[in-house]
Amino acid sequence: MSVVSAKLQPLSFDFADDGLVPNSRMPLLVYMRAVDVANDQPEKTIEGLFGANGWGATWRNGIYDYLHYHATVHEVLGIARGNAVVRFGGDNGATLAIAAGDVAILPAGTGHQCLSSSDDFSVVGAYPPGPPVEITRATPENHAKALKTIPNVKLPKTDPVMGADGPLLKLWK
Repeated sequence: MSVVSAKLQPLSFDFADDGLVPNSRMPLLVYMRAVDVANDQPEKTIEGLFGANGWGATWRNGIYDYLHYHATVHEVLGIARGNAVVRFGGDNGATLAIAAGDVAILPAGTGHQCLSSSDDFSVVGAYPPGPPVEITRATPENHAKALKTIPNVKLPKTDPVMGADGPLLKLWK
């Protein structure tokens, strides 16, 4: 459950509402090589890190290959194994190569879609305390509903990687 450095800073990406994907006024945060996953149970390592920092309801899988977002909750994605190319922010967003040890923190409304991945690609997802996750596809009707729910999603009390003093708390104000 070790983080590479206490001074680790995430990359930050801002995405505009594109009319189908609302995105967020807060940035997507990506920690590159944040978690030491060079062990026999990298999924367990990431689950432990997220849980220790107050993010739960964990799951293990990949990232869906269709564009979607979550309008009721923020999400963290920890890459346990393999690598992938993921588009964040919708069709006009940013395409990023992510790999084992990387962590992406998505504020509610941030579009995401896996474009390709290695055969061993494995992700651990988690959420801060709050309502259950809902998978929302990018449609005009869903966009209109999301514009009403996203402002009500509470800010997390901790950064899932760096804890109570992590950069998320400053960057998501």
